[in-house]
Amino acid sequence: MKKSSILLYGLIELFGCTQIFDNFKSRTTSSSKFQIKFLYKIVWHPIMFGFTIVCWVTPETIVGHLLFAIITTAYISIAVKYLEEKDLREVLDLAYEMYQQKVPLIVPFLTR
Repeated sequence: MKKSSILLYGLIELFGCTQIFDNFKSRTTSSSKFQIKFLYKIVWHPIMFGFTIVCWVTPETIVGHLLFAIITTAYISIAVKYLEEKDLREVLDLAYEMYQQKVPLIVPFLTR
């Protein structure tokens, strides 16, 4: 059975609960295993891609919704590029660099 990108990552870990529980128990949180499954074979950040689609797909666009979509897309672009990618390269090193060369950032099937 194929799973969505959120379920592959794990909701408890996605929301930071694993780190909180480990902190309360004075344990070090083990790093996640780097996996390239299902949607991660198509884009680096399938959750961000999905959220961007949700922001832009609407039957009628009003000014407030358009402003929300523009700001959210800009935030996602900046956060992914300058915050998350930096951390992932530090933690995963060569494996992540090889992955970046094979798979598009956010837009599926977009080659470099």
